[in-house]
Amino acid sequence: MKTFLITGATGLIGRNLISEIRKRNYSYIVLSRSPDKARQSIKDALMILSYDEIEKIKNEKVDVVINLAGSNIGEGRWTEKRKRLIKGSRINITSKLTELIRNMEQKPELLISSSGIDYYGDTGDKIVNEDFHSGKGFLADVCKEWESEAMKASECGVRVVIIRTGVVIEENAPAVKKILMPYRFFIGGPLGSGKQYFSWIHISDLVKLILFIFENRKITGPVNAVSPSPVTMNELAKTVGKLMRRPSILRVPETLLKLIMGEASELVISSHRVIPEKAQTNGFVFSFREISDALRDILER
Repeated sequence: MKTFLITGATGLIGRNLISEIRKRNYSYIVLSRSPDKARQSIKDALMILSYDEIEKIKNEKVDVVINLAGSNIGEGRWTEKRKRLIKGSRINITSKLTELIRNMEQKPELLISSSGIDYYGDTGDKIVNEDFHSGKGFLADVCKEWESEAMKASECGVRVVIIRTGVVIEENAPAVKKILMPYRFFIGGPLGSGKQYFSWIHISDLVKLILFIFENRKITGPVNAVSPSPVTMNELAKTVGKLMRRPSILRVPETLLKLIMGEASELVISSHRVIPEKAQTNGFVFSFREISDALRDILER
């Protein structure tokens, strides 16, 4: 019986991961900023604890730590207060986990810690694998520090894998709702130049990849959690319009996006042509390789 320790369990990825963990009869412990709220939706965890109670886990047998915690980067403008929350919710919690691992007599086998393809910055039309250098910008800097904190667990002999995730395609994902909403009102179209690349992954493939990493002990370091088929924003708009039978011609200029979103506009203006080289080299098979199939799956539910 394997036991998982999960942060971010009530989030989009966490909920789907727990569902799959249940199917495999693994047990799990949850760390949450709001344990009382977590208990309302999570009924079969071994323990649900706040981060202030993390020391209670020190003597527990934990095989895998999965760190999915972090506030939503797409919620509103990036004020200085908001940026501190984005950074702190990732790095501070990761620091607590690496400190816990350091203090555990029986170390976990593996730490899988979230990051994002924002690590690479705006890469234009360059094809990016896991060996590509880090980029510039607020999110790139957050990802670098976030990953650096997680890698400290390797000093304790723990296998560490960093999953650099693209935009997650799931019916309740905030980013997906924002993409689809204009089309529902017949005002959809490309954002920005339309030439920027959009790297994505279907939620079922992301959960499957996390468990694939757990089962394949030779995988270490960064893993790009993206489909093998990134698309341009123009291609994305055309696909959404076709699937929803809506026009996709009302382009939103980059200048307007910057005016509305401020610094957070880099979320849609930056280009990420990222490929999952390490996952595929190690034999991972994607169920959703094309954006049309991924979007059709969530639209037809």
